[in-house]
Amino acid sequence: MTKLLWSALAICAVWLGVTPSVAAQQYPSKPLRLIVPFPAGGGSDVVGRIVAKKLSERLGQQVVIDNKGGAGGSIGTGEAVRAAPDGYTMVLASTSEIAVNPALYSKLGYDTAKDLTAVAMVASTPIVIVANPTLPIKNVGELIQFAKAKPGTLNVASAGNGSFTHLSGELFRSLAGLTWTHVPYKGAAPAMTDLVAGQVQLMFSALPAAMPFIKNSQLSAIAVSTSNRSPALPEVPTVSSSGLPAYEVVFWYGIFVPSATPREVVDRLADEIAQTLKSSDVVDSLAAQGAEPGSMTSAKFSAFVSDEVQKWGKVVKSSGAKVD
Repeated sequence: MTKLLWSALAICAVWLGVTPSVAAQQYPSKPLRLIVPFPAGGGSDVVGRIVAKKLSERLGQQVVIDNKGGAGGSIGTGEAVRAAPDGYTMVLASTSEIAVNPALYSKLGYDTAKDLTAVAMVASTPIVIVANPTLPIKNVGELIQFAKAKPGTLNVASAGNGSFTHLSGELFRSLAGLTWTHVPYKGAAPAMTDLVAGQVQLMFSALPAAMPFIKNSQLSAIAVSTSNRSPALPEVPTVSSSGLPAYEVVFWYGIFVPSATPREVVDRLADEIAQTLKSSDVVDSLAAQGAEPGSMTSAKFSAFVSDEVQKWGKVVKSSGAKVD
């Protein structure tokens, strides 16, 4: 009886040890689901569809977009956290869902750092500081000088309390030691409309949303938030090179899977996504959105995400923003 028991245990041990690599070799054997935690038509959806199309070709299986909007992206991200950790459910999450929401929502229900594994950064885009042309500033130095000379009088719009546009401005304000009036809107579109109309004077905006108004000279582009100039606006300097060297903000999109997903599957996905992002049509499609493809390894992206969670947690706390 004892010999039979040990034999059975040995067989089970071998079977358990072999199963993950066999599964990885056969992966994927059915369509995959990419959760986009926002409604169709938004920035996340556009980026997700660009990547999903080419990734489907590489994997030989359809990558199906599943829009699950609500609660600032938390509903869709939460569904991904609770999905089977087999590599067949992914989520395209951004700075907001991964790095901001854990500090912004007091009852998020999951820990993005512990419950999700970072696979690959898909794309990144800068925030651009845009001003109504009637505001007498042309660069970061003049902006800081103006705000210090007239504390509290500068009206700065955002897409909403706790939004990434709000927090990008809060980080700038804190580093520069400024006082201004935050004017939250219910979305980026109405904020941009009032900025163009002169109801507010300044906004820290996602580049794609502001680009048409910059090109039509309805808004002045003061600076971009990334460490390097944006290829979409090569003539516009960076904040860090214009008087505030500690300021750097990147709005990024990445693909994540449940944390218990086998490493072999994560590595396969990371490799295929990396090759997808080198495709010329993907690069061109992302550029049309004012975005650049990601180029980090999975390990570097994971470390980057960890730093982002710490960074934006501090900004949220400092701003006092909270959503229950």
